[in-house]
Amino acid sequence: MTSTACLALRLAAPLQSWGGQTEFNRRETENEPSYSGVLGLLAAAQGRRRHDPLVDLLELRLGVRTDQAGTLLRDYHTVSSPDGAPLPSTQTNAKGQQKRTSPPKHTAVTERYYLQDAVFVAVLEGPSDVLTALTAALRAPTFPLALGRRACPPAHPLILAPREADGDVWAGTLEDVVDAIPWQAARHEQDRHGGPTVRLPATLDDPSGTELRTDVPTTFDHKHRAYATRRVTRRFVEVATGHEAPRDTAHRHDPFALLGW
Repeated sequence: MTSTACLALRLAAPLQSWGGQTEFNRRETENEPSYSGVLGLLAAAQGRRRHDPLVDLLELRLGVRTDQAGTLLRDYHTVSSPDGAPLPSTQTNAKGQQKRTSPPKHTAVTERYYLQDAVFVAVLEGPSDVLTALTAALRAPTFPLALGRRACPPAHPLILAPREADGDVWAGTLEDVVDAIPWQAARHEQDRHGGPTVRLPATLDDPSGTELRTDVPTTFDHKHRAYATRRVTRRFVEVATGHEAPRDTAHRHDPFALLGW
């Protein structure tokens, strides 16, 4: 019988975008990595083609902890033809050539949304042999890896290995590992907190969860793309900050001190 373990990833980059169900000229992002997005990253690392089966990956449980929420960035721009011709439509003629828009459309507006300066911890629970194969692929990926979109490569190594072991996988359950991993926020974010712990939101796969997410891919094939649902539960995790006690604020500048407030 194959033992169960966990693989932990640090998802950090200047920009991330974990798309939901939006398409065409407006592409939004969820506020945390999606199941489809994380599995797509793993599949790319292993060199899987879009039509390849995902059965073994779909057995993995996912937990996401938000260590640094980041901020929302809106990328607004227009598209037009350099020669002033009408833009092509999404339809093709009998020869497979794109038709022109009718009535003619000379400018298209597109919007793309990103999370900037965000850091997440993604933990996957599953069979040890599957996770071991994934860690090897993540260290030498077949295809370039991205955090949701190709324009968003990771800024740091992805794998968070346990310090007390030589391997890359963690012993314990998904819940245990989500609680055990040290705070991964950037130094400037950590310096803003003076207490001994920080409270971080987490979303975990849970068959008895009350919230449904429609982000489980049945295939990554463009022609047959479809998504199933999964149940999740949300909770908060108390993580140590490394500060032994609240910081002394006695010497901070107080602009209202002269007014006696």
